[in-house]
Amino acid sequence: MADLSNDFLGIRSPNPYWLASAPPTDKEYNVVRAFRAGWGGVVWKTLGEDPPVVNVSSRYGAVSYNGTRVAGLNNIELITDRPLELNLREIKQVKRDWPDRAMIVSLMVPCEEQSWKSILPLVEDTGADGIELNFGCPHGMSERGMGSAVGQVPEYVEMVARWCKQYTRMPVIVKLTPNITNILGPARAARRGGADAVSLINTIQSIVSIDLDLMAPTPTVDGLGTHGGYCGPAVKPIALRMVGQIARDPECQGMAISAIGGISTWRDAAEFMALGATNVQVCTAAMTHGFKIVEDMSSGLANWMDEKGYAGTRAFQGLAVPNFVEWQDLNINFKSVAAIDQDACIQCGKCYIACEDTSHQSIFALRTPEGGRRYEINEAECVGCNLCMHVCPVDNCITMQSVDTGLPYLNWQHHPNNPMRKDAAE
Repeated sequence: MADLSNDFLGIRSPNPYWLASAPPTDKEYNVVRAFRAGWGGVVWKTLGEDPPVVNVSSRYGAVSYNGTRVAGLNNIELITDRPLELNLREIKQVKRDWPDRAMIVSLMVPCEEQSWKSILPLVEDTGADGIELNFGCPHGMSERGMGSAVGQVPEYVEMVARWCKQYTRMPVIVKLTPNITNILGPARAARRGGADAVSLINTIQSIVSIDLDLMAPTPTVDGLGTHGGYCGPAVKPIALRMVGQIARDPECQGMAISAIGGISTWRDAAEFMALGATNVQVCTAAMTHGFKIVEDMSSGLANWMDEKGYAGTRAFQGLAVPNFVEWQDLNINFKSVAAIDQDACIQCGKCYIACEDTSHQSIFALRTPEGGRRYEINEAECVGCNLCMHVCPVDNCITMQSVDTGLPYLNWQHHPNNPMRKDAAE
């Protein structure tokens, strides 16, 4: 059977599934339950200086779509509201009791050298395996000059990372904010500052809905609302893109990546690792389904690896990175057309409506001799946009078939319509 054991910066864990810094990792009770359920590691909920922060009641908002509950989760919770000494004592005890599990401690203190210099020895004394610098929180703490207020300024990211590498022996992971134009700026800054790894993405600034009776953003606190941090399955595409950008960037080459963002299944985890991540962190899936979801995630990944012949996760880590390119590198001469499996088709007409109203009018709506309906592809007009495949309610009823055009590979950089093409006459 496939070996799921994970080595992240020399930090060993029995599988690549860690719980992200969040309410599920706020205290010893939760973390022990998680380890008993089979999680490979945790990132303890973000610690700060005493006195602890004050959290509000009514903390979560959610987006449910088309019958799916919690497709996205919004929170306005801050870092731990428990005393620093209590957290440190519990971290130390859990690490002693579970030495084979990864224990990372998330930290957020003011952007001052002395603050970081003071807290790092306290964390190191717990026996923790590493620290994660929370440069991503987009609400509450950012207004105090911490969280994403630091993560959005590469110079600050580099500066604090350098302080931490100077004052601790522990591996330093920088947690990046997605609330920025270019994720490579802070990622490269973390590398320059000596950080051993990055984790991403943290939550996205959001308002998930408006209560039309109270006329306030949700979740509401005594009739008022604010923006929060958005996570869950809905953010996965954004996280995949940012992880891939860092994995293929020459300046970040070799820096370990812990992926976060909407990971709910073994397939999600495999996709992130194929795009360069060494392991993954999970939050929303655990909060909506409980800690035992890790059993399905582990068995599913192991079964898939066995089918593919991957002995360990390193065998497929990063395999998708060379195939993640810029648009200008795509083959313009490639062509695909849709094909409908008539035996599987339920004649709902969704493909026809989508194509006729909003795409390229390349599906025929026909009547059968018996008075029924039949839909066929007009291959001469089909541009291979994939829309019909995506709107079809029957899996694999519509598939995209490659067509041999007989033309060589040609991308936009060399296309004759490009006035700035590389082989244009000077």
